[in-house]
Amino acid sequence: MIDFLSVAAHQEKTRAAYDGVVELYASLFAGRLEGQPFARNMIGTFAELVRETGNPRAADVGCGPGHLTAMLADLGLDALGFDLSPAMVDHARRAHPALRFDEARMEALPVADGALGGVLAHYSMIHTPPGELPALLAEQVRVLEPGGLLLASFFATDGPDPVRFDHKVTPAYSWPTDRFAALLARAGLVPFARLLHDPASERGFLDAHVLARAAGPGCP
Repeated sequence: MIDFLSVAAHQEKTRAAYDGVVELYASLFAGRLEGQPFARNMIGTFAELVRETGNPRAADVGCGPGHLTAMLADLGLDALGFDLSPAMVDHARRAHPALRFDEARMEALPVADGALGGVLAHYSMIHTPPGELPALLAEQVRVLEPGGLLLASFFATDGPDPVRFDHKVTPAYSWPTDRFAALLARAGLVPFARLLHDPASERGFLDAHVLARAAGPGCP
């Protein structure tokens, strides 16, 4: 059972931490994918598959300064961004005025049931304690139409359990890829592609990207 007081406390800490690093974060990550071909191509594949669903509406959850929301728009999606941090949302709106950005919690998105063809969660679930992750995944399933796509990127570990570590902004978790994929399946998603690669990071975790499809009538 989720302790909602605990959820609110760690979310407030996460919000405050990111509010305090907006300009630095934006300057560091605005062009980050230029040197990350694996992540860049997974996002391109995600966008292509979302377009193929016939519903190009996609949400970038945990969008930060909005650079990936803009990338999704450039790839032909009707993209919108959500973030817990009001300062990040404000930056994203100023940097990308043609796109929609709103403050929202990942477990309570202001989106109608089944409205989206895709959800991008690019390292945006890493700060969520393991016991709270199923609620976030259930929300991604709720907003996806049957056959809609989720691309989740996260830090991966070779061990059997999630590992808590000191992220530069606020504590985070790395996940065994198989265990993360099992959580996706229990939430009602069908994982069908994954990519693991060595990071350009001193932490030593692998970078993981998992593509999953929302199950439903007519979907495997």
